Parts: sequence; C-alpha cells; structure tokens
Amino acid sequence: MEEEKSTPKVALVCDWLTGPGGAERVVIELHKLYPEAPIFTSQYDAKKATWFNGLDVRTGWMQKLPTGLKKFLPIFRALYFSRLDLSGFDLIISSSGAEAKFVKRRLTTTHIAYIHAPTHYYWSRYDEYLRNPGFGKLDWLARLALKVLVGPMRKWDYKAAQRPDKLVANSTHIQSEIKKYYRRDSTVVFPPVNIARFKSLAKNTERSGFVSVSRLAPYKRIDLAVQVCTDLNVPLTVLGEGPELKRLQKIAGDTISFMPSPNDSDINQALGTAEGFIFPGLDDFGIAPVEALSAGVPLIAYRGGGALDYVKQGQNGVFFDKQTVASLKKVVKDFKVSYSPTKISESAKRFSEKEFQRQIKAATR
Repeated sequence: MEEEKSTPKVALVCDWLTGPGGAERVVIELHKLYPEAPIFTSQYDAKKATWFNGLDVRTGWMQKLPTGLKKFLPIFRALYFSRLDLSGFDLIISSSGAEAKFVKRRLTTTHIAYIHAPTHYYWSRYDEYLRNPGFGKLDWLARLALKVLVGPMRKWDYKAAQRPDKLVANSTHIQSEIKKYYRRDSTVVFPPVNIARFKSLAKNTERSGFVSVSRLAPYKRIDLAVQVCTDLNVPLTVLGEGPELKRLQKIAGDTISFMPSPNDSDINQALGTAEGFIFPGLDDFGIAPVEALSAGVPLIAYRGGGALDYVKQGQNGVFFDKQTVASLKKVVKDFKVSYSPTKISESAKRFSEKEFQRQIKAATR
C-alpha cells in the first residue's frame, strides 16, 4: 500500500507589509489558499497593514528600522531576502515588485514568483525616479545613489529573477516587461479585486461627473484629469493622497474636489454616482479602475499598461492615445454615457478573488 503524500510546507514571501494596497491584497488571497503558510517580509506595520493582524507574519533584523525608510533600503532588502533561510519549505510563493524574489531555495523546493513589475527604479521607471525620487530635500542624494548603484543593482536584480522556477505576471503588460528586462517567459494571472463589494452599485442609474481614485504620484498623471476637467468646467472628484496633492490643488478649478483620505463609504459613494472614471496613467495593472467597472462606471483610460487587459473600446470605456491634455480633452468632451452599468459590471467578473485563486492553483501545479 502506497504511503500518502504529506501536505507540502508552503512559505509566502513579500517585499513589505506597511499598509493596504494591491500588492497586500495578493498576499492575503494567497494566504487564504494556504492558511498554514507563514508570511515572510522585510518590514511589517501592524497598525496600517491590519489585514494581517493575527496571522503568522515573520520579520527579521530589518523590522528594527522605521517603515518610513523603506524607499532608502533596496540594497538591505536584497541582502535580507537573499539570506533568508527557507530550507524547511517545499513550496515558496513570492509576491514581488522589488526584492522579495531574491530568496533562494533548496533543489527540492519549488519557487513561484508573482511579479507585480520588474523593479521600477532599476528598469521601466528609472528616468522618472531620477527626475522625481520623492525624498524631498534629500532628492540630490537619492539621484546620486541611484546613478552610482543602478548598474550593479540591475545585474543583481536580473540574476535574482532567474532563480524562481516559474514567473507569474499580473498583466499582459508586465508579461512583456518581464520578457524585455528578465528575458523570461511568464504566465499571466490578474490580481484579485473585491468585485462583490461594488457590484450592487451598478444598479444606480442617476450619475453625473467624473471620478479618479489613485495614489497621487507623478506617474499616475492625475494632473491631466484635473487640467482637462478644469478647462471643460466639468465636475471631477479626486480620491487619494500623495506627493502631487498640493500641486494638483493649485492647478484645479472650481469644479474639482479632493478627498485625500477616503474611507470605504466615500469610495462607494463616488463610484456609485459617477458617470465616468478617468484613468490617465500607465499602470502595471490598476485595481481601482477594475473596481470602478464592477460598480458599473465606464472608464476613460490611456491606451497602455494594464488597462489594455480590461478596457474594451466602446463596451465598457474608451481610450485616449497620448498622455497630453489635448488627447484626453477630446475624449472627455465627446464622452457620452450610452453604456449599460450592468454589462460594465459583468466585464469585471474575470478579475474576482475566486478567479485569482483558481488560476494561482493552476500555476503552482
């Protein structure tokens, strides 16, 4: 009689846990699949990353450093993860847009790396980080460090990306980025979106004005939405905070309103009453736009990045082709709500949490 195979020991690894976000949502869904798996990370802020309260989150010496310094610490994270002892596990699943993929494994261990993006500050957004490092008065030092270290760190990052047995991309855009920078094939599994939370909002038929929900970072290009809606004198509600907030408030006209710290109720109210969601950035995927679709809100999106996976021209939204005021203004000016909120909501179903879990199971076989 054959012995039953023992249940494999699984380890989950992620860059950091310092607040709620798309990357953290991936980790929590992975944990639902593997509830006995410990979560290894560089830094954990239990007050902000409340989804993980009560779970087996394991940190090391980097936990002694302030979580607010994480922008300064890529080399330390690379060292930390590359020396992490995971020899007791049969399956490692890393969720990484930075250094978590640096972990090493035994020959008998399988490592599946879910890649949110090849590390931005070494590859696709290197020039953006040079222009605007986001360190305030220390920008000059950050630029100098990045210029000096980018060569060896790119080599180290590339080498680390060769270690996992399989790479999983969060969008077809990132799949092409992985091929470009890491020269590896990958499987696409879209990140999980809480579709159920927003589905009932699609029943609302009284809608007016536009909305954007985003971290207010330069590459998100919310400035385009603010400028266009100001010029056209149409309402726009911007939900989110970040380093661009003050600049955006300065260029905003009377029809623009800001909500820097929205709660769930604020977001539901905004998505339940908006006639359109403006998504002007080039994003790796984009959770907020898919949440908008689930709420029955059509998208106005830049034709690139993750939006190519979920915007269907004329069915649940429209594209604009250049990240310029003129290009976006033409689309906003001609925008007419002739969409069915219910059908728009249906188009978001394939990005559900259950679908994510199903595809991750398939990817780990």
